[in-house]
Amino acid sequence: MSGPQCCSNPPTINPTAGAGHVEKFAGLDSYLTGSPHSKLAILLVSDIYGYEAPNLRNLADKVVAAGYYVVVPDFFYGDPYNPENANRPLPVWLKDHGTDKGFEVAKPIVEALKSKGVSAIGAAGFCWGAKVVVELAKSRLIQAAVQLHPSFVSLDDINGVDIPIAILGAEIDKMSPPELLKQFEQVLTAKPGVDSYVKIFPKVSHGWSVRYNIEDAEAVKAAEEAHQDMLDWFAKHLK
Repeated sequence: MSGPQCCSNPPTINPTAGAGHVEKFAGLDSYLTGSPHSKLAILLVSDIYGYEAPNLRNLADKVVAAGYYVVVPDFFYGDPYNPENANRPLPVWLKDHGTDKGFEVAKPIVEALKSKGVSAIGAAGFCWGAKVVVELAKSRLIQAAVQLHPSFVSLDDINGVDIPIAILGAEIDKMSPPELLKQFEQVLTAKPGVDSYVKIFPKVSHGWSVRYNIEDAEAVKAAEEAHQDMLDWFAKHLK
């Protein structure tokens, strides 16, 4: 279920990264950035390394520049996956932090955004987070969804989606290989009323959109292309 790609290129965690701030949101420590008065909000659901990853927070700040209020919750309650903890390999960690729990935690966050007066919510999920986002999409709790190098997402999940969804995948990916993403695309294309977009990025690996080396120009370029695709999708579907 969980291959080593899930654990590759762990970020250097930095609790002070980003231009936003951390406070409780719907009872969960969350990185918040942008104007809280915006009528459009984006929920970013992290990969297994959690909400303190600098690249993820920098992306949140980039999303703000497009006019959104952005929430990046700590779905792991201060316990992100630590690849150096030999006593807690990924399958053990996942028992404590299943995507089903993530979905349950996400619901009150969506409700809290609505109660603030937000009129449209988009959600983007990375690896682990993509499964949480597809559950939000299936439940129609959000208006637009983006999955980036998804993990644990099945054909049944995709079949249950009837809101606009974009899937951005990697050519080198054991968690969601291109063959699976093409099946996702076939399922979505067969839904005439659902706008969808599936793109496979060449020469990149699982995790490339958030776990890239900022010193590597090619890696940054590929990540930024994915970020722009995500922003374009939200611009099209969140009004």
